[in-house]
Amino acid sequence: MRRLRLGSALAGMALSVAVCAALWPHAREATAILAAQDDPAALSDIHINSALRSNQALVAENIETALAEGDSDLANSFVELARDKGIAVSDELSKRVSDAVTDAGSASHFAKRFATGLVTGNADDVASLSGTVAGDLFVFGDIRDVVREGKHLATGEEADRLVLGLATVGLAVTAATYVSVGGVGPLRAGLSMVKDARKVGRLGEGLTQWAGRSAREVVDAPVLQQAVAKGSVLRPGETVSAIRAAFRAEKAGALVRLAKDVGRVGEKAGTRGALDTLRIAQGPKDVARAARLAESKGGQTRAILKLLGRGALLLAAGTFNLTMWVFGALLALFGFLSSIKATTERATEAWLRRKKARRFRQQAAAGLPSGPALAGAVTQG
Repeated sequence: MRRLRLGSALAGMALSVAVCAALWPHAREATAILAAQDDPAALSDIHINSALRSNQALVAENIETALAEGDSDLANSFVELARDKGIAVSDELSKRVSDAVTDAGSASHFAKRFATGLVTGNADDVASLSGTVAGDLFVFGDIRDVVREGKHLATGEEADRLVLGLATVGLAVTAATYVSVGGVGPLRAGLSMVKDARKVGRLGEGLTQWAGRSAREVVDAPVLQQAVAKGSVLRPGETVSAIRAAFRAEKAGALVRLAKDVGRVGEKAGTRGALDTLRIAQGPKDVARAARLAESKGGQTRAILKLLGRGALLLAAGTFNLTMWVFGALLALFGFLSSIKATTERATEAWLRRKKARRFRQQAAAGLPSGPALAGAVTQG
């Protein structure tokens, strides 16, 4: 029975060690993730390191895919990520990326994309965004969008109120841009990027709903309808003055903050990085986190967003699940310590019993009475 008790304690200790060893890596990673949940850069580092440990070829595979899709900017982002993580990229692959980036930045390509952005108002790279922002700075782009969507609204047709609101805010911001000699340029670029992302369907569903509600509050619809009825791209001065009367500046704070954060992402991670952010973001808090990530990671941001998606910006797993990993590991550790205590106690008891039995045997072999018998003899004497 005593040996069984000691064996049970040893088995419990072995089981606790096995469970703790299995849970500890998950618990350690969960602890790091919980500690980094408010730091997008640190959070993304944990997830990226984990992904790279599982697949060392991940970077090279994504570079090849980006080049095949003609996205040299994304391919270069993965090269920067590889450099930061100490992952080797072959000279041949690096040269292909360098050549693709050079070709995308050629004068002819830039001019073509600039003209596309200026005329259509759609942007997906630096050149086309430059054309879009140029059109918006000269109020052509915003007037075009306000007049088009405003006329839909006036005639009872379906109007894109988000584009309408962003264009209206843009007209007010453009005036501030001129006054400050470009001091609010990132805000102006941010508004253009949000508007363009909406036009080409690259604005996340959650962010679209939030921005749509905010845009409705910015525009005084009746006043705007009157302005649009008389407005024209050919009469920019009169049209801008009439449209500004429909702008509620006191309601524009949320949209302005969103546009500033988008502009910050664009400055550090590029136009496509900002558009990638708008595609996965479910609200303004996601965009603000992306801005912090871009300021820390710069050109690596697109690669990180490609690999992790929205998980780069916030906890991919629930806090409860992560806490349970930690709790499970601590419970296993407690079980291990308890097993050590129980094993030590049982081993000590067994040792004391053996020592006492050995002493009694020695006394018996020497012909001496045992302790109790000797005590009785003394009493009788």
